[in-house]
Amino acid sequence: MSAVEAFLRLHPGDDVAIARRSAKAGAPWTPPEGGPPVAARQDIDLGHKLALKAIRQGDPVRKYGQRIGYATADIQPGDWVHTHNLGMGVLEHHYEFCTELADLPRPAQPRTFLGYRRPDGRAATRNYIGIISTVNCSATSSRAIAQAFSREELAGYPNVDGVIALVHKGGCAIEFDGTDHRQLNRTLAGFAKHANVAAYVVVGLGCETAQASFLAESEGLVQLSGLRGGGRGTPAGRSLVDAPLVMNIQDQGGVAKTVARGVAAIRELLPEVNRVERVPIPVSELILGLECGGSDGNSGVTANPALGVASDLLVAHGGTSVLAETPEIYGGEHLLTRRAVSRAVGEKLIERVRWWEEYVAKFGGTIDNNPSVGNKRGGLTTIYEKSLGAIAKGGTAPLSAVYEYAERITGRGFAVMDTPGFDPASVTGLIAGGANVVVFTTGRGSCFGCKPVPTIKVATNTPLYERMIDDMDVNAGRVLEGATLDDVGREMFETIIDVASGRRTKSEQQGIGDEEFCPWTPGPVL
Repeated sequence: MSAVEAFLRLHPGDDVAIARRSAKAGAPWTPPEGGPPVAARQDIDLGHKLALKAIRQGDPVRKYGQRIGYATADIQPGDWVHTHNLGMGVLEHHYEFCTELADLPRPAQPRTFLGYRRPDGRAATRNYIGIISTVNCSATSSRAIAQAFSREELAGYPNVDGVIALVHKGGCAIEFDGTDHRQLNRTLAGFAKHANVAAYVVVGLGCETAQASFLAESEGLVQLSGLRGGGRGTPAGRSLVDAPLVMNIQDQGGVAKTVARGVAAIRELLPEVNRVERVPIPVSELILGLECGGSDGNSGVTANPALGVASDLLVAHGGTSVLAETPEIYGGEHLLTRRAVSRAVGEKLIERVRWWEEYVAKFGGTIDNNPSVGNKRGGLTTIYEKSLGAIAKGGTAPLSAVYEYAERITGRGFAVMDTPGFDPASVTGLIAGGANVVVFTTGRGSCFGCKPVPTIKVATNTPLYERMIDDMDVNAGRVLEGATLDDVGREMFETIIDVASGRRTKSEQQGIGDEEFCPWTPGPVL
């Protein structure tokens, strides 16, 4: 790659360019429209920013054609622009609604993937049995049930992807039927009802606030029609559309008896859960969760906009794509309100952003605390810069809905779910809502996976892809080397279909995903 190609300006109105590779002092950027080159005055790492012109202290700095912050010191052409001379400041947005509604081109022919068709009509991409722990006090027992099923035993059930314990740190010392209790129940029920969970048992302690019986009754938990098992008050062997097996350790007589009963119940379910075959299902029934973590300065240049292409392709096929991480939409939400299908949808997004401002302020923080140490090492400076890159994952499709955390995703098209920026909590909410495939972009190198849904990981740069080849599924760094966003986005779309059809992701090959179930409850522990 020549020295002239070391830097890339993303928009004609930008004040900065990004480094396509680590560049030494003196490396030039030449304006494509002509004019004298700008030489780097310092070494600039991959993904970091080069000033293209003089910027006075207090003036805005633009990237992606948008303000990403304000200069905190005078900046000279060729300077490295980062936390030492760029700050968040205050942005004043003028919100517009329904002004940029893209008309996505219809696909020439419908596409299908090979999935599992559940008896109630839903489409699954994987086939798991779950143990739902209502409270941390039953976590060890739940995990012991799952660990009783060795790889050798499960090999006799080739269509079963695994037995997973969904355990967490909460479930008690919260207000009964209060906000946190309802949100936790919604999350637990979302996993229990998920198409990728063919059957499950529920395990509680007995004295906790988040009662297992209340979860089952309030959320209407049932086993899928066509499965067999021993639900409460139901003889073993009867076909069920009935309440699942719900056990309390105290009622069962202790941990050992609870584990024994849970293992026996799952052994009875295994043959039925295994009795499924993949069949062609329209890709319109895919629900794609969009996530980024360990982002860097290239995330908004390569992986995220390429994922936006894949997202638009899925939506054009009638599918669903859901953007999350509200704190990482902050500062870019005005671009999404323009794409809202109605003013009400746009205003709901703004309301969630304002909630986060108030929530963070209660603890003396600001949303600009979101960019992590790794984000900054990768070239991201402010939350505005991070958010503008993050929302690129959502492509250009109209914004059809805004969902609460872990709320069931009921419509098709492009949507937003209100989640934190912490990846395990965010993806947990997306899966609870019904996402059956997740694509996760990373610039620093996330090793994320979350059972029972496959996670496709996309590297923003080639050095990361090559360094962590055992963890990365797609290399979007090729965009910096001449590949088009459209080409990489279409590759992602095909990867989504392949993975939905059973191809195992790198995280699945390594068995990752048992520890990443992380329900978010924002209230106090009492």
